[in-house]
Amino acid sequence: MLASNCYLSTWKRFVHEGVLDPSRLNKRIQESWHRCKDVKVDPYLTKGRHILSQQELLHHKKKSSFFLEAAQPHITRMKEAIHELGMMALLIDSEGYVLSLTGSRKIIADASKINFIEGVKWTEEEVGTNAIGTALQTKEAVFVSGTEHYSIASHQWSCSAVPVHDPEGRILGVLDVSCPVDSAHPYMLGVVASVSQAIEQELRIQICQMEMELIQQSMDMIETHPNLVICSPSGKILAMGQALRRRCTDLAGMKITEAIQFGLIKETQVPLYNDQKSIIGYCVRLVPNQQSPRFQGRNTAVSSFFAFPGETGRSAAFQQTIEEIQRVAPRSLSVYISGETGTGKELVARAIHENSPRKKGPFVAVNCGALSAELLESELFGYAPGAFTGAKKQGTEGKFQQADGGTIFLDEIGEIPPSMQVALLRVLQEKKVTLVGGTKEIPVDFRVICATHQDLGQLVQKGSFRKDLFYRLHVYPLAVPALRERKEDIPDLIRYYCEKNGIVPNWPEHFMEKMMAYHWPGNIRELFNVIERLHILPAAEMDTDQLNRLLLPLEHQETDYGFPVKEEPSLSFRDKVQRDVIMNALKKTKGNVTLAAKLCEIPRSTFYKKIQKFGL
Repeated sequence: MLASNCYLSTWKRFVHEGVLDPSRLNKRIQESWHRCKDVKVDPYLTKGRHILSQQELLHHKKKSSFFLEAAQPHITRMKEAIHELGMMALLIDSEGYVLSLTGSRKIIADASKINFIEGVKWTEEEVGTNAIGTALQTKEAVFVSGTEHYSIASHQWSCSAVPVHDPEGRILGVLDVSCPVDSAHPYMLGVVASVSQAIEQELRIQICQMEMELIQQSMDMIETHPNLVICSPSGKILAMGQALRRRCTDLAGMKITEAIQFGLIKETQVPLYNDQKSIIGYCVRLVPNQQSPRFQGRNTAVSSFFAFPGETGRSAAFQQTIEEIQRVAPRSLSVYISGETGTGKELVARAIHENSPRKKGPFVAVNCGALSAELLESELFGYAPGAFTGAKKQGTEGKFQQADGGTIFLDEIGEIPPSMQVALLRVLQEKKVTLVGGTKEIPVDFRVICATHQDLGQLVQKGSFRKDLFYRLHVYPLAVPALRERKEDIPDLIRYYCEKNGIVPNWPEHFMEKMMAYHWPGNIRELFNVIERLHILPAAEMDTDQLNRLLLPLEHQETDYGFPVKEEPSLSFRDKVQRDVIMNALKKTKGNVTLAAKLCEIPRSTFYKKIQKFGL
């Protein structure tokens, strides 16, 4: 994307006054300038500041060796042309550190004046809008020239940068070609994009060759051990033993974490090395989890596998929920999920989607309680070009359009204002959406799943929720139990969270007894927060008193307002006053957070943070 002409006066006016004429600047550059201003990047920065030591640079090069080895031959082929044109080519890792720089002595010397050298970090946060950092931010090819750069350090340069992805779509790094402004060429970005594609093709070939080599080396191993799988370094299953092939032919190509979610337990994992002592893959032993509903019976077919993006545990309460999910997922019914905050209602919605015929379509989640009525309307239905002041010129599609062919999940549906309920009902009935400010009806095909922690039936009785909309949504009710109703799942949930986040649980055994005894008002979300706090707690401080005082609010005191609060002697006088105001508001509104936040004139998100801070 070539930039529009950016005059120095445009840059100065934005830097000094925050005023920007959109017609003067490419859209991506505009967005980047605003990001830089938001994080207070110094526009008068004259050189890069964050430079790795030699040892740190070697470490980053080693981490990116696969990327560098694939890209270097292409850089070598570009070398002669780069010298003739007065340019330089750079390879940058996914964190924004320059790993390699090729060019003539003069161009490299000029670049060094602004610390544009190997080891420097060249991201938006560090040096403002620039091709490298903005390409990493937007994940797109970017051309930035002259005063389009946010900091004056790069005002004399023109740069073209393109992200380089691995076969799984992750950004490995960036290829950049830079030169002085007067040496810029209109085809520079196209050339860089072409070379980037060639590097990605080289990466695909190399990975395919490595995987084939790994499979060949491991063939004897998996033939003699029927429950083994061979994984790539990224965790992709490449080959499996006979027992697993009979039961799980679709495991090949999956991630090992996905296989575990299909009802298999990882029993052991051993790294595999090449002659250079580098890890080339893993040998993993998988065994069926007999208690899991996802892997039952010797003749289980692939089609009966059940995907759940979390841990199901073993409790009868949640196994009942799993059975309900399995029952309703293949059908096109609307599902109404009820349950307390933090019980994992969105995970249940995702499980319904991932086990349905729509699983290849999008899953679009909308938190209806997090948006004002005005924002919610444009978010759900989209808006036409020029629909209102501040709208995008080209308009935008809404969540219902984004969910076409898939599932839309409307969380906290009880928060939708009455004015929106009529429009929502119309979309659900006719499966057509009209953009805000538009007139044309657009057909959409989606499945709707909604959730709330409120009693929607009571809201209907009170008249705050339409009865016809209630019956349109309340086709198949599904309740998610609170954590206190499935306490036997706590050890499995802790193990799952620790494995997923690389946490080694090293707290005393009696801590588990405390956790099993606690009633968990914040449910699974609170449990995971406690695990994170335990993870950062120094071992020397791990005692029961510390756990009671800092981590698990087991000891509550009743206040005059009737709300339990955690003892917090470190609160300032101002915080104590604010805590009392919040508790009084909650008392007046009978615990309705939305109304209490309005009563205190505090944004709802901030109100929730205050509740957490004060241990309410």
